[in-house]
Amino acid sequence: MSQAVIGILTWRSGTRFSEPAYLRKLVKAGREMGAIVYLFSYQDAYPAKKQIHGFVPGKNGGWVRRWFPWPDMVIDRYRKRVPGYIRFRHRSHFPYANSTFSKKWKITKLLTDEIATRQWIPETVDYSKPRLLHMLKRHQLLYVKPGNGTGGRSILKVAATARGYHLQGRDKYQRMRMARFATEAATAAYVERWVHEQKIQDGPFMVQQGLQLSLLPNRVADVRLLIQKDERGEWDVTGLGVRVGAANSSTSNLHGGGRGIPFEKFMQERFGERAEEIRRECCELAHQTAGTLEKHFGRMIEFGLDIGIDVDGKVWLIEVNPKPGREIFREMGQLKTYRLAIRRPVEYAIRLAQETKRRTVRVHHR
Repeated sequence: MSQAVIGILTWRSGTRFSEPAYLRKLVKAGREMGAIVYLFSYQDAYPAKKQIHGFVPGKNGGWVRRWFPWPDMVIDRYRKRVPGYIRFRHRSHFPYANSTFSKKWKITKLLTDEIATRQWIPETVDYSKPRLLHMLKRHQLLYVKPGNGTGGRSILKVAATARGYHLQGRDKYQRMRMARFATEAATAAYVERWVHEQKIQDGPFMVQQGLQLSLLPNRVADVRLLIQKDERGEWDVTGLGVRVGAANSSTSNLHGGGRGIPFEKFMQERFGERAEEIRRECCELAHQTAGTLEKHFGRMIEFGLDIGIDVDGKVWLIEVNPKPGREIFREMGQLKTYRLAIRRPVEYAIRLAQETKRRTVRVHHR
């Protein structure tokens, strides 16, 4: 059978790409598996010619542009929802290994409505001032977060204290912001300004039940779990680790100064013999979530799950990312897992391309 041709759809400006280091590794992994793999953006496709004016890594760190054959399968790593990409993505130029995905706030609602996953979802509502005031009465801790955010930007933590409310978060430029107010009204007025000023993309802000995730003093800790399709096309948990936020930060994101710690080490020190039970529940949550979302949106490759373990050891799903990073494994020194996390998406895309070719051959021989 001829070589599989795998295109990786991604954002670019000139020869500047988003997440270039990861994409270089993805192209290299595909080549090692015997496939033709290249990067392209929506403006690089020429359907009439059935060719792509794509890019591959150069020898000295740059990018080399040349013409490539039309892909048998495409991995979508485009993370910016610009109009040109959205129009292109909804045309059926070629098969995709991963389907389009919805906004984060819609995903939260969907998973809340599903019996298989609702037990793990914190109470979440679309932001409005009346809903915020209602949630302040129900919970000691809230997070106000953008429905389409990424990297911990624009997330505001609202905590009730003996003297009123303490607000803390990172704005859309990743700058730390803090405020204190004595009354609900003053707190609500500040949140209203935050929602207006810190909007990143289209979509409403959400108000979410806060979780007591301070498993270490003055630090937020959560679990990043990566679940991917394996070489057989079945969901498998590639790895998981604990992200511990910087001191007094409202999030655990590595961008914001967080660090990665191996799951087993951290959980055994905190929960003792319950650590294995917590791990099993995290994996069950991942499989149920991946299966539910694939049922609703169509074929997917991978998901990054942010999972909260509260101070009582209860497992909560915080967020789902269909185009996740995998740097936590490298940071923890788990290089075998890191390499597997890079290999799996292109391995699955090659499998799909070969299956498509075999079906085409069978049809032609009938």
